Amino acid sequence: MKRNWTAVPRTPFHSHPRGYSLWFLFVILLIAVECVSAQTPIRIVVDAATTIGEYKPIWNNFGADEPNYTYAPNGTKLLNELSAISPSVPVYFRPHNLLTTGDGSGSLKWGSTNAYTETPEGKPVYDWTITDRLFDNLQATHIRPLVEIGFMPEALSPNPEPYRHTFPKGSLMTGSSYPPKDYVKWRALIVAYATHLRERYGEATVNTWKWEVWNEPDISYFHGTIEEYEKLYDITTGAIRQAIPKSIVGGPAVTGGGDNKHFLQLFLEHCAHGVNADRNVVAPGVNAISNEPGVPLDFISYHPKGGPKFVDGHVKMSLGRQLSLTDHGMRTIASFPEYRKTPIILTETDPEGCAACKGPQNGYRNGPLYGVSVAEMLARSAELGRLRGVNLDGAVTWAFEFEGQPWFAGFRDLATNGIDKPVLNVFRMFGKLSGSLISLTSSGAVPVKDILQNSVTNAPDVDGIATRNGNSVDIILWNYHDEDVPAPEAKVELSIANLPAQTIRLTRYLMDSEHSNAYAVWLKMGSPQKPTGQQIAAMQKTSGLEAVETQTLQQGDGPLMITTALPRQAVSLYHLEW
Repeated sequence: MKRNWTAVPRTPFHSHPRGYSLWFLFVILLIAVECVSAQTPIRIVVDAATTIGEYKPIWNNFGADEPNYTYAPNGTKLLNELSAISPSVPVYFRPHNLLTTGDGSGSLKWGSTNAYTETPEGKPVYDWTITDRLFDNLQATHIRPLVEIGFMPEALSPNPEPYRHTFPKGSLMTGSSYPPKDYVKWRALIVAYATHLRERYGEATVNTWKWEVWNEPDISYFHGTIEEYEKLYDITTGAIRQAIPKSIVGGPAVTGGGDNKHFLQLFLEHCAHGVNADRNVVAPGVNAISNEPGVPLDFISYHPKGGPKFVDGHVKMSLGRQLSLTDHGMRTIASFPEYRKTPIILTETDPEGCAACKGPQNGYRNGPLYGVSVAEMLARSAELGRLRGVNLDGAVTWAFEFEGQPWFAGFRDLATNGIDKPVLNVFRMFGKLSGSLISLTSSGAVPVKDILQNSVTNAPDVDGIATRNGNSVDIILWNYHDEDVPAPEAKVELSIANLPAQTIRLTRYLMDSEHSNAYAVWLKMGSPQKPTGQQIAAMQKTSGLEAVETQTLQQGDGPLMITTALPRQAVSLYHLEW
């Protein structure tokens, strides 16, 4: 029997009378859960008598594509601020383009020193004028160079045209991204370069510098094979060691991902076992290119990066991706017994890949989210190093400053037009940590294994680290979530046990949406692109690390108890002394 069906329009769940009631109840329950979560205090316990090990600072490394900005007025100001963060911790700076041909003018992702050119007859010409200006300024501001050997001078490139790129238009990887067409001239250049720096600054000084061969040779920064990079590495480190026998050399500065994810493994095989271009073992500890003993490798470097997305009008970070790449590199290195304790330097580790890219999706880099993500990265990377039993020696934040750009344009930088961004105050907090790492546990912490799997996408990570040095304890706490959306602050009960004095002086610092935050002041001014002198002074006044509380506390018979609140996307430092 044929039946006649009448289509009945579907009513959206939340529009149906009963469905609306259920939907409303669901929303109320969500709000209630959030409120209960916000009202349930997170208990953080610090034990000043339980030492985990020596605290090793890794924050003290920075870098940029544009070397010529380092001696601009705002660049010099920023270098002085970086070196002043902690008098006892040397700061290293790693610039690209130290051997790139050009007139010394800077632009986004570009810089040059014109160190090497040739006469029409093909004879080498060395010119250290711009090089001296750059390194002289690093010395004057008490910054140690992490000398990245790159990129290829125009006269030595096998494919020099086009040479200078026009980022963001066109290809970024131009004639400077190739291996040398003449290795004899290349080696002579590196010997002359290192010799000049040794003679100008003294052997004792350059022995404290670090030297890295190239940048990200596993992608298009290097138009060559892994075997060509191994050859470049062997010849370059040999040339540096000829001029500076005690130099600290390393590499390979790979990205650690993509199609060439095994590049680090193959490079370590080369260094450890003398693997030649055909991937055959020559002899352990024999340089596969020169057949001389040894492939020097004083530190191992690679680059873990995140990949944020812009979703529904806000940024969603990917801390888990960044830390997973960090962990992958550590596990690769740990698989080589000869390199398990070799220092590791993450010579670029950032929330995303492009410091010189701007726009609304990158606006978070002006405010506190960038800062709290850096706090998470530093602490969790160190934790992974301890977990994997490797020697994490440094983490380079690839951010500096850009000359002649709009105010708060969304670049990944530490300052804009001479005004420090909130992220710089997180480094100032980490600069106060010293001595021994002591026990800290938090009921609001997300375990690092969960971050590796799911990032911080469910509950926020409310956690911290603490150190003790003599008569002082420093505690850094953060409240982080991948999604940059409004959320209740976290109520925190901070318990500090085994302080050896009754009277404790407390200073609390805070970086959040309102404190240690010149960007917030700029927004309240109406976001001026031509601020007055008075407005610039107001931003300058609020750009430093702000102490929001100072008081003297009396400890009873038990632990010192501090009840506080920590906003979402915030970092706070508690400095206690007696």
